[in-house]
Amino acid sequence: MTTLYVLDVPENVPVVEVADRAPDVTVSRIGPYFEITAPGPIVIDRRATGCRHAVWYSCVAALRGSAVTQQDKDALRVEPA
Repeated sequence: MTTLYVLDVPENVPVVEVADRAPDVTVSRIGPYFEITAPGPIVIDRRATGCRHAVWYSCVAALRGSAVTQQDKDALRVEPA
């Protein structure tokens, strides 16, 4: 299971919305965080989020049992560790 946490602030909402569109992704809330989970990799296209680079590179708050394998100007990819 892949788990990614994103702080619930207005700047990060587009990241969560794009992740939530993927068929195997589940988004829930834990305290002030969005918990984004999937049985396999989570891939979020940066351009689809409309986020500026500063927001994009700071959106990951934490991971559980997962590793970031890509975070560049194109996409964020988180996979099971």
